[in-house]
Amino acid sequence: MALKKRILLYVAFIVLAATSAAQQLPLYSQYLFNRYLINPAVAGSDGYTSFNLTAREQWVGYSGAPRTYSFSYQTRLLKKGYSIKNTNTRKRTYKPSRDGKVGLGGYVFNDRNGLIQRTGLQATYSYHTWIHGTTQLSFGLSATAFHFRIDEEKVRFEDPDDPVLYSNLRQGVLIPDANFGVYILNYRFDAGFSVEQLFQSYIKLGNPSYKNLSLLRHYYLFGSYTFPLDTRSEIQPNFVFRMSEQFKPQIDVGIKYAFLDDFWAGLSYRTGNIVITTVGAKWDNLYFGYSFDYSFSEIQSYTYGSHELMVAIKLGSSVRRYRWLDRY
Repeated sequence: MALKKRILLYVAFIVLAATSAAQQLPLYSQYLFNRYLINPAVAGSDGYTSFNLTAREQWVGYSGAPRTYSFSYQTRLLKKGYSIKNTNTRKRTYKPSRDGKVGLGGYVFNDRNGLIQRTGLQATYSYHTWIHGTTQLSFGLSATAFHFRIDEEKVRFEDPDDPVLYSNLRQGVLIPDANFGVYILNYRFDAGFSVEQLFQSYIKLGNPSYKNLSLLRHYYLFGSYTFPLDTRSEIQPNFVFRMSEQFKPQIDVGIKYAFLDDFWAGLSYRTGNIVITTVGAKWDNLYFGYSFDYSFSEIQSYTYGSHELMVAIKLGSSVRRYRWLDRY
């Protein structure tokens, strides 16, 4: 292997090692529009069937900067259809064929960071129950899998028989894991806690000269509270707390303004001297969102900031939030 290619591979291992010690999961700025991205208990919690597509370009203009593309789906098995039940008194009663407490979800993403490419997917089962009337408590569990590999198009080897070409690192390795979450939802507030990469599975590189790297647990805590300004608009303070097993927390604190659920704008501060602006609009069942991250650190001198675009569709009742309680 030529010296230059050895250096490239060495850099790749450094990136992979850094990935193991820091943020291993995709980073987004519009978490609070699609909370399911960070908490499986959210799947189906609002009673809608939702499809969400997100594209994020981080540090635009910086070579090898992270790029993330994701697609998620969530739904709820509502009370639909009735069956006849015989009682002990020989009377027939009509009862829902299902109780409307189960949610389902799915999520796939592709994340590129330098020479490292990660593709992940998850399938989610959630359970929702009512406590204290209008407050909903939810639990969710996801089965996940991640595929790690070096982008072979960015590394060239002079020796076609080089053993690295046939290693797990070059060909890719699949790692199974799981996520768990709890979510509480009310017409005024919501809060959630989740743990991702629960089992801390290992990335087995297939070469004894390299230590196996592990996927670290990531913890998420988020919440928001809605204050109505009048009958048409509201403001919503919110926060997201993220931390891995390395105990390096990252916090977003922000506020969002919404008008008739048809337009919203937000401003957040992320630890690390990053300011995030977000705007969005609704047209019929379609939702559009855009966010721009500006960093006050030195890297901003070499980039055009981070950009994130979101497109979503929600199918179901169009009435205002929490008038759909009986639909469940």
